[in-house]
Amino acid sequence: MEALVVQGEISSKIFTLRGQEVMLDRDLAELYGVPTKRLNEQVKRNLARFPRDFMFQLDETEKNELVAKCDHLDSLKHSTVNPYVFTEQGIYMLASVLKSDTAIAVNIAIIRTFKKLREFSKHYNALAKQIIEVERKSDKQYKELRKALDELIASSELVDEKVMGFLK
Repeated sequence: MEALVVQGEISSKIFTLRGQEVMLDRDLAELYGVPTKRLNEQVKRNLARFPRDFMFQLDETEKNELVAKCDHLDSLKHSTVNPYVFTEQGIYMLASVLKSDTAIAVNIAIIRTFKKLREFSKHYNALAKQIIEVERKSDKQYKELRKALDELIASSELVDEKVMGFLK
């Protein structure tokens, strides 16, 4: 697999749930080239490696929200089993459970994708702070300009009120 294709494919399968970036068991299984059932079997055989902050099962509401947002998850709509999701640490732990060459290559690509997302997030946050600062300065300048214009309008109204010409 070409690295760019893999990273693009991987980043499109990362979701934010419960404030964490996660990947679905079925998406991971697809990337690893194994059935979802087999991936989950390996995880269940090694449950001690997957605490709640590494992996959790979606509730019905979360599953329905995800299905509504993502077209490729339509088959989950009528599934009786709610999928598991893995946090970044849980995905790293999968590397110790899945031993195939494909699993190793995919794990490396996933780790690099999460790293790139973190780097992007840092740049995004810095840019957002700069935009907020510019807006704050612009707002202050706008208020000063508005005040000056109001004063100018008020003074021009005073001139209009003065009587011009001869008084009788």
